[in-house]
Amino acid sequence: MTQENTQHPVRKAVLPAAGLGTRFLPATKATPKEMLPVVDRPAIQYVVQEAVDAGLDDLLVITGRSKRALEDHFDRIPSLEDQLEASGKDKLLEAVQHASDLGDLHYLRQGDPKGLGHAVLRAKTHVGHEPFAVLLGDDLIDEKETLLEDMIKVQESTGATVVALMEVPQEAISAYGCADVSVVEGQDYVKVNRLVEKPKPEEAPSNLAIIGRYVLHPDVFEVLEHTGPGAGDEIQLTDALQELAGRDGEGGGVYGVVFRGRRYDTGDKLSYLKANITIASEREDLGPELREWLVEFAKGLETA
Repeated sequence: MTQENTQHPVRKAVLPAAGLGTRFLPATKATPKEMLPVVDRPAIQYVVQEAVDAGLDDLLVITGRSKRALEDHFDRIPSLEDQLEASGKDKLLEAVQHASDLGDLHYLRQGDPKGLGHAVLRAKTHVGHEPFAVLLGDDLIDEKETLLEDMIKVQESTGATVVALMEVPQEAISAYGCADVSVVEGQDYVKVNRLVEKPKPEEAPSNLAIIGRYVLHPDVFEVLEHTGPGAGDEIQLTDALQELAGRDGEGGGVYGVVFRGRRYDTGDKLSYLKANITIASEREDLGPELREWLVEFAKGLETA
């Protein structure tokens, strides 16, 4: 049985962005992976936009060394704006200003790279004792989807922690946290009974993978403070969620929203390329010519 959360609405988001992006070297040698462009916006801007669209305008970005470009991107550059205005480039000026006006962004360095759980724990002082969202910058959710809004509604109705789940091929489950779930009668979400971080395919309890969206009860901080290193010798958020899943009462329990929409893993080269092509092909300014070219290009592949 779930409990009603009457304490605080979800209004804050935490965006862990301290990773090194080694899978994209050498491109990420001097450029944060979160700043790699998806068409003409850095990947991190799509994630910030998603949070803001869900009603979260107080955002804490957990950064690390060589991540100053993230702060600069969301800051104003008066000289650039003046130049664009003087040149009559109104659409570009609007796009530049939009990034600076998205929300109230704060930045905090993770310090030691001890894993996702540690990055989330660093947000404790800023978040306080209220539920909050966590959005991983590697995961882009299609802007037409309502995943985060749906998760917030589940959190507000249960008072518990909520994770996003997605079906993946069984052989790929070892790259994810995996959930054992049961149906909640009359609801479109599931109860998470058990979580396993990066299990072997033959040992995984399901093919439901945790993807990079969470709405967490603040009790997660207390759990993370005594969570030791797990898989990869890092403090795993999954391990803390496993403890919460076994608790009853206020702050206990974990529920899952199974996502069946479009998602791109921009930390994976192939998925990153697909994101660029898909998003560009659906834009009014680029789509018609790009789709025409793609059809001709595909014909050439068939005959090659």
